[in-house]
Amino acid sequence: MTQPSALTVPASLALMESHPIPEDWRHHHLLGLEHLTASEITLILDYAEALHRATENGRKKLDLLKGRTIANLFFENSTRTRNSFSLAAKRLGADTVEFSSSGSSVAKGETFIDTAKTIEAMLVDAVVVRHSSPGTPQMLSKHLACSVINAGDGPHEHPTQGLLDILTIRQHRGSLAGLTVAMVGDIAHSRTARSNIWGLLKLGAKVIVCGPATLVSKNWEKLGVEVSYSLDKILPRCDVLNLLRIQFERQAIRPFPSVHEYTLLYAMNQERIKKSKDDILIMAPGPINRGVELTPEVADGPHSVILEQVTNGIAIRMATLWLLLGRRLDAR
Repeated sequence: MTQPSALTVPASLALMESHPIPEDWRHHHLLGLEHLTASEITLILDYAEALHRATENGRKKLDLLKGRTIANLFFENSTRTRNSFSLAAKRLGADTVEFSSSGSSVAKGETFIDTAKTIEAMLVDAVVVRHSSPGTPQMLSKHLACSVINAGDGPHEHPTQGLLDILTIRQHRGSLAGLTVAMVGDIAHSRTARSNIWGLLKLGAKVIVCGPATLVSKNWEKLGVEVSYSLDKILPRCDVLNLLRIQFERQAIRPFPSVHEYTLLYAMNQERIKKSKDDILIMAPGPINRGVELTPEVADGPHSVILEQVTNGIAIRMATLWLLLGRRLDAR
């Protein structure tokens, strides 16, 4: 596949305008990372970096998707993902439609599919959907002609979050191959963990999932990852820690006796930083719970790349929109 990451800004723009999408990129939707190849994941990462440079770190607006319309259909609350997709679309010159299930026709009894078709009938080119039910974006992709992008479907996948996490690691380490990346926390309910696992393994990283036994099943080993129940035991081996939020809203009962106990066993603090590699990266997909998954001094410390993840989210979502829509600029 074409590798645009080494191109200058003018050259990368020329590439996108004259040869928008590599011929072997054939995806109409982005539903997850499970079915993407390593080269396809790398292509998205490369285009994200090229587009970030082309927009001069967000200071410049492009017209690559001028005349296109992106609809954000969010059936769950979101700050980072929703705003990130909106900014990504606008920086590429596209218009956006913001949909909220609160007060919509869905609340009046209209089916989810009918609502989505109504939005598509407004000449929408792509739908970004977040929903609490796993498989919702896949179902939507079978009923809509426009592109569907999964912005999180229950505990299943969150592909652009996985991609932005991987991009952040690559920017600091150059390659994922041979790195040890630990996902710590609520693995059972985490769509971020699943997307990260698929992407990291395909790019050659070793993945460890770590947390309480009630949240980390041995079944994860079937995917080729290591399972651990002790953060302190794995810490010296880790190049990257991705600290996941405990998702109490998805749990019928609390999976551990107290938040205080979880913090003692799994929170990243200054004492654990001292036991880590000197160049360890601390990540968190957000929202972060200071004092639970990590302490404030770690969240704001020199090892933290949490805000870089947010910045990279816009670049990844620009690349996703461009790769899905760029080939169809004159299709209408």
